[in-house]
Amino acid sequence: MPAPTDRKYKHLDTLTLIFVVVLLISNLVAQKICRIGPLTLSGAELLFPITYIFGDIFTEVYGYAASRRAIWIGFFASTLLSVMGAIVVALPPAQGWHNQAAFATVFGFIPRLVVASLIAYWAGEFTNSYTLAKMKLLTRGRWLWTRTVGSTITGQGVDTATVVVIAFWGKAPGRTLLALIISAYVAKVTYEVLATPLTYAVVGWLKRTEQVDAFDDHSSFNPFHLSSRR
Repeated sequence: MPAPTDRKYKHLDTLTLIFVVVLLISNLVAQKICRIGPLTLSGAELLFPITYIFGDIFTEVYGYAASRRAIWIGFFASTLLSVMGAIVVALPPAQGWHNQAAFATVFGFIPRLVVASLIAYWAGEFTNSYTLAKMKLLTRGRWLWTRTVGSTITGQGVDTATVVVIAFWGKAPGRTLLALIISAYVAKVTYEVLATPLTYAVVGWLKRTEQVDAFDDHSSFNPFHLSSRR
């Protein structure tokens, strides 16, 4: 069933808000490197993969246009966080306030890493949504798991390779970069594959509640087409 372009949904705005909150929290906790068993992970990797699950849900239930809207809102929110973080860190601290170093550790984003993460997020999320939308048309809405896994494989591949190459090119040997890409990629894909039952449950509930199951057979897949209409 196509998604009407002028219809209001009960849960879309709430889900978009949660998506943006998860994205911003991921940016904030990314500064810490955690040791979990044999894995060495950025704090962001504990939460950021959830944004791809949201991308699957937006595209599968509401259509590519809804996912595109959420991606751009998240992009602008992340950009604002980075810019304001840099501005406030640069401002001189008030006399008697002694937490400048700690504050700078959390909000003092390195420009190259900011650029890398924003480009990787943008490219990866759009790859994820585009792949899912096209696979839904090819499978005629059957076999949801093929779309959630397939879109994750492509989206996370683009995201992980982009952020590592832009952030660390010239600073580490190629072998090290490849190892970083592979380890992070495997962890992220595994994360989302394990979450497939939850994705199924949420997608099924939303389709029943919203009474919609979008097929993007006439949608514009131009990521710069900012209209909420398909």
